[in-house]
Amino acid sequence: MQALVFDRFGEASQVLYMKELEKPQIGKNDVLVRTQAIGLNFADIYRRNGNYHLVGEPPYILGYEGAGIVEEIGSEVNSDLIRVGMRVGFADVPHANAQLVKVTVEKAIPLPDEISSEMAAAVLLQGLTAHYLTRDSFVVKEGTVAVVHAVAGGVGQLLTQIIKLLGGTVIGLTSSEEKAEIAKQIGADHVFLYKDNWTEQILQLTNQIGVNVVYESVGSTIMDSFKITKIGGTVVFYGMAGGDPPLINPRMLMDGSKTLTGGDLWNVLTSREERLKRSTELFSWISQKKITISEWKNFKLSEGALAHEFLEQRKSTGKILLIP
Repeated sequence: MQALVFDRFGEASQVLYMKELEKPQIGKNDVLVRTQAIGLNFADIYRRNGNYHLVGEPPYILGYEGAGIVEEIGSEVNSDLIRVGMRVGFADVPHANAQLVKVTVEKAIPLPDEISSEMAAAVLLQGLTAHYLTRDSFVVKEGTVAVVHAVAGGVGQLLTQIIKLLGGTVIGLTSSEEKAEIAKQIGADHVFLYKDNWTEQILQLTNQIGVNVVYESVGSTIMDSFKITKIGGTVVFYGMAGGDPPLINPRMLMDGSKTLTGGDLWNVLTSREERLKRSTELFSWISQKKITISEWKNFKLSEGALAHEFLEQRKSTGKILLIP
């Protein structure tokens, strides 16, 4: 099989290349998936640069998210649940940047007819993240006022639509007028720019009370997020795209009766039942057009270096897919 690999850390154009490898050998509880679409994420860039932990020896294969057709099933896989020829998606399976991927059966999510393989690869990781952030980390309900950092990004757009779907109000934060317009088009009630005095603008908007919850994905802005959180409110920390957050003094939390909680998708997707329950609701929202997915951009798997560069340059507001 062909796979996109690298042997050393560095720039995409210098280290990523295609290589012929032996197909993965599946175990009794695995399935072998021929990928039709693979999601590209910033975590892939971090790993390529040596900033994230890697397991095994080179050549390394990036990728954790994708969708395709089941070609083989292990001897103990229930064929009533997963069968050869079925389309499945996955959000947390390593070595996805390849024509063939070994997927543990509990991580293989059957796709309904109305969800294409490209759609699944474009939405599963970010969609399931937005799902648990609004269902578990903080339970959004009618009347919730939420601030969404990086509102025009992949997770930000989905968060915005899910919060609105659940009856909340969205105040978005982003870096440009162009991105602010995108956020408004997908339902954000108010959008402010990072270059402006956004903390004061949000406090003025809320009559100095603050908001119920801030979805903090920048990291370095976390203290400002607490400034705009009301007494008894919550900051959900789930990313640090802008750098490490400062240390938090518990006294500050006590004085404002505020909550700081973390969020990690892998602590939520702990069983096949959880994956099916959450993806079913996500797919249902998409099928009923209650949420929409930004148009994705396709690159051939062999163009992986170009795709990495495109993502690093932040040229797209939609998902980037690799097509074998």
